[in-house]
Amino acid sequence: MPRRAQSALRLTIVLLFLLALIHSAQVSRDATLSVRILDGSTGRPTPVRITFQNSHGVRPHVRGALAVSDSALPIPKQAVALLWGQQDRAEGFALQPDGSFYVDGAFDVRVPPGDYTIAISKGFEYGRRTESVKLAPGGSVAKEYRIERWTDMPSRGWYSSDDHIHLRRSPGDDPSITRWIAAEDIHVGNLLQMGDFWTTYFSQYAFGPAGRYQDGSRILSPGQEEPRTPEIGHTISLGAREFVRNSREYYSFDRLFDAVHNLGGITGFAHQGISFHGYRGMALNTLRGKTDFLELAQFCVQEGPLPTENYYRYLDLGYKLTALAGSDFPWCGPEFAQIGNARFYAQVGGPLTFERWFAAVRAGHTFVTTGPMLFLTVNGKLPGDTVDVPRGSKVRIVAEALGVQGQIPLESLEVVGHGKVLGKADRANPARMAVELEAPVDHGIWIAARCMAGKGQMAHTTPVYVTVGGGGFENPANLEKNREAAEAHLKEIEGELAHPGNSIDSQAVRHRAELERQIAEARQRLKALVR
Repeated sequence: MPRRAQSALRLTIVLLFLLALIHSAQVSRDATLSVRILDGSTGRPTPVRITFQNSHGVRPHVRGALAVSDSALPIPKQAVALLWGQQDRAEGFALQPDGSFYVDGAFDVRVPPGDYTIAISKGFEYGRRTESVKLAPGGSVAKEYRIERWTDMPSRGWYSSDDHIHLRRSPGDDPSITRWIAAEDIHVGNLLQMGDFWTTYFSQYAFGPAGRYQDGSRILSPGQEEPRTPEIGHTISLGAREFVRNSREYYSFDRLFDAVHNLGGITGFAHQGISFHGYRGMALNTLRGKTDFLELAQFCVQEGPLPTENYYRYLDLGYKLTALAGSDFPWCGPEFAQIGNARFYAQVGGPLTFERWFAAVRAGHTFVTTGPMLFLTVNGKLPGDTVDVPRGSKVRIVAEALGVQGQIPLESLEVVGHGKVLGKADRANPARMAVELEAPVDHGIWIAARCMAGKGQMAHTTPVYVTVGGGGFENPANLEKNREAAEAHLKEIEGELAHPGNSIDSQAVRHRAELERQIAEARQRLKALVR
């Protein structure tokens, strides 16, 4: 070996040795933190979301430490289903852009010494907790924290659900995904296989009972966001025994909805009927009685998490629509995508099973929320129920909202009928508001409750449908306005057919005959709506 090469080799060895010494010194100064998180009501470890940062707001890279922690959820480990992101591919920590991670009741981490903050959260029903910890050089600290419920909805028979989660999965992923939704305190997670005109994404390994998984009071259930179009909206179907797709008649949502119903499922529109011109699809299909629900709460549109225009329009036209909600994970959120940031609750009426849950959803026993808890009865009946009374009688309405100071502070509670305020809470209370009243009934009316809390926090029930002598509950006062709006939406579809878009995803013109058939049928329904 030439002398110059020998000198370079010696220098390299010396440098590597020095680097090893520096690294060894740094490692010897690192501190170890071990944390356990217990459910205050059970005293047992519970899955939670963790944010961990130092005094400068820097979030240490803890991936390696978590990867060897037996207690940690596998989200920061290898590329299992939990890491599949927006492009249906592994994205790792990109799913938690705020630096947070999930643990199954405990985690261990080795970090440089200093002052750290640990933020612990678990959905809406638990109080968030923030703790400080000081780590000395080479030290080892063990901490145990309890998180307490401020409300217990399952004890009242109400169970939380997210109707809109996108995660590719195999059967082996189910236990981990179930612990993940438990960390956000979701009881029923609907995992949607997604499609477009070209193909499908976020595959589910099976549909119907074979594709469901339950661990205690946590359930995973397959569903579909398919079909999805830019001209007439995105649809969701839940509970069907099979995945339904018809590429040849892709814009015939009605035929797909019929097939889903025949397979035991329910159907509706995603994104509040706003994104991707979903209101046009509602004009085509809700007018013809093809839909069961509207995804009413979600952080996907600029109008906010709970716009009600499309919802109230079809309620006022006399159509029953159950209110559902979901996160559209991994896309939408007030700051970043997070499972359960918008969710709905269903009154199951007993221990949680898929069958009881689905029956409650089908019956409309739901409310949607981005924070507050909300309850409504009319003559003792739940949202989704019909109350038939004689003309001139009164109905008793009871509404209640629950929140918590500093986390979900209530601001208002209203009872609405045909979109008008019938009663509201007289006194602001951040923890509880209530409205009780008797309302005279001279005609059919839908009655719902809605409430506002902190920034971006609101809730809305499915209505109770009040009828007189077996009649309907439509609102004659704005019948013409709503008919004109629906007709305008049908004309927009005709405009798409006359002037098709240039996007590769705009395929409506290829389905002109089927869309014209549906438009004609929808117009016949509009004409049949009489004052």
